[in-house]
Amino acid sequence: MSHIASFDQDFARCPLVAILRGVKPDEVEAIGEELVSAGFTLIEVPMNSPDPLESVARLAKRFAGRAQIGAGTVLTEAQVAAVQGAGGTMIISPNANMKVIAASAAAGLVSLPGIATMSEAFAALDTGATALKLFPAEAANPGILKAMRAVLPKDAKVLPVGGIAPDNMDPWLAAGANGFGLGSALYKVGMSAALVGANARAFVAALPNA
Repeated sequence: MSHIASFDQDFARCPLVAILRGVKPDEVEAIGEELVSAGFTLIEVPMNSPDPLESVARLAKRFAGRAQIGAGTVLTEAQVAAVQGAGGTMIISPNANMKVIAASAAAGLVSLPGIATMSEAFAALDTGATALKLFPAEAANPGILKAMRAVLPKDAKVLPVGGIAPDNMDPWLAAGANGFGLGSALYKVGMSAALVGANARAFVAALPNA
């Protein structure tokens, strides 16, 4: 199965991306176990975390066949190659860098670029983006997403990222969000694996099909 097909399958099971910004390699596997046990299938380690490629490698090895592992804050083509070399299959960015999207698509990797405008959204999709990260969601609102959905391809996945919590997902879902990227409401530096697990279960329970 291709990484894209695997992503689609995992996304259908749980449309939530866990963003572990600042996580350390020596704690990432225990946190990953809590996430996967809660039902998460998509885990991101941002590149501005301590030794991020080591964390990606550890997660990719431990959760092979159970979850898709990727890196966030990927800003260059060289980083795309480095993430792939570590075993990561998702390339997630805060921006819509067409060279990064194209490099990800050419390597058969899942590409989730950050977009804030319709021009960025269509350019990203045309270049090979797998899904779109509406970022930062704090600078948008469900009304903006609803307007975007009126013209975006129906099968385009859009994930608001930024400020998402279990109690504010419903308006976004009603506006056409397909899933979410979850940051500090799920994981902050210093959180125990058990607390991350409790947060994860709260997010899963807030999904419509929970």
